[in-house]
Parts: sequence; C-alpha cells; structure tokens
Amino acid sequence: MKITVDKSTLGGLTLALSGVGLGLLLDGGKLMQVLQPTAALIVFGGTLGAVMVQFPLQIVLQAIGQLKYVFLNVEPESDSLVQNILRYAYKARKEGLLSLDAELGKIQDPFLKESLMLAIDGVNATDLRKMMELQLDYQGEKDERIPKVFDAAGGFAPTIGIIGAILGLIQVMQHLQNINEVGKGIAVAFVATIYGVASANLLFLPWAGKMKIRIRERQIIQEMTLEAVLSIVEGVNPRALELQLGSYMSVPARRGPQKVVLR
Repeated sequence: MKITVDKSTLGGLTLALSGVGLGLLLDGGKLMQVLQPTAALIVFGGTLGAVMVQFPLQIVLQAIGQLKYVFLNVEPESDSLVQNILRYAYKARKEGLLSLDAELGKIQDPFLKESLMLAIDGVNATDLRKMMELQLDYQGEKDERIPKVFDAAGGFAPTIGIIGAILGLIQVMQHLQNINEVGKGIAVAFVATIYGVASANLLFLPWAGKMKIRIRERQIIQEMTLEAVLSIVEGVNPRALELQLGSYMSVPARRGPQKVVLR
C-alpha cells in the first residue's frame, strides 16, 4: 500500500486561502483584521459542541481520526491484489478449493481472507454472497456516518458565525458614545461570520466530499474481491476471471493477460 500526500487537498486549500488573503490585501485590508481568537473560539468551539450533540462521541472521534485520509492519498496495490486473486484461482482450479487453506495465513486483507475462509469451509456461492453483502452493507452504514459529521459541521458553522457576530454587536452597542470604536467593533464582530462561512465552505464540506470518495473507492475494491471469490467458488476459468476483474480495475485490463506464477 502506497501512501502519498494528497496534492489536490493541499493545493486546493493553498489556492483558496491565498485567493481570499490576496483579495483582502488588494482591497486595502490587513490580515491581522481577520485574525481574531475570540471569533475563532466562538465558531470552532460552538461548531464542535453542536456536532457532539448530534453524533455520539465515538463517531466524532472516528471522524477526526479519518481526517488524515483527506490529506494523505492511500493507494491500494491493485496489481498485487489482482495477481494474488488470479493465483488463487489457478491454484483452486488445479489443486482444488481446499488447497487455498494454506494461503489464508498470508492474506493481509481481512475481507478477502474471510471470504476465502467461508468458501474453503464449503459455503455455497449463494449463501456466501448473502453473508458478505450483508457485511458490506453493515460496514457501508458505519462508514457513511463519518463524512456526515463534517457535513453537519458545514451546516452549523455559518449559523454559529452569525451568533458570534451578534454577540460582538451587543458589545459594540454598549460603547456607542465612542464613535471611533464602534466602527472597529462592528468590523471585528463580522469576523465571526467570515470564520463560519469560510470554515464550512473551505474545510468541512470539502472534507466530507473527499471522505465520501475515499469510502467509495474502498467499497469498489471489496465488491471486486467478493465477485472474484465467488467466481473461484463457481469454478470460472481464471482467464475469464481476469477479464471480469478488469471491469473493476482498468490497469490490469489494459495490460491484457499476464502470467501468474503459482507459489
């Protein structure tokens, strides 16, 4: 498995923040005008609190833990997975399905390992499909909760920003006698609105979208794995299986038939 920095995420954030910052400077503003710790505390603290009210703490912590996959691009070794599956297919066709029992200890992918284990234990293709699809559906339900945390944060943040702006205006109203301070106070008050809208549209909602893509990529790999194991159980010719895998993995299909070495 290859892990690299997601250039799209970092590049997008850099471009977005640079665009906003340069726009502010060109309009005669200063960056210090939007660096307000109080506004940040209201927006981010209030948003986190609202999210924790909506979601159980365990899901919130899982979402924070999965945030690294927004900035890191984890590329599964597709070629290696396909070649291993094809090797299992050739071995099962030549030596029988029970011969794959010796391969179970070498398999790192838990979904592939469990699918093959059930196949070796004699579970027929129909029951195997039902069991593993039920597991996929259950895992899918759990995975879908993660991006919903950031979707919710993207909905709460702008409203919390408005609350921060109103709180700031309340403080401004108490000092109307000093007209010079009123203008500065109003400007500071609206920084909270900027924080709320910006965090929602530049951070939370894009993070949720990227996580949905990552989750779908994992689901496609697992669907491909299940179809491959079912083909092995049904005795599908390994060459036909290679073409079948090509509908999920475009790289092996484009390369054409490859030599599979039995070990």
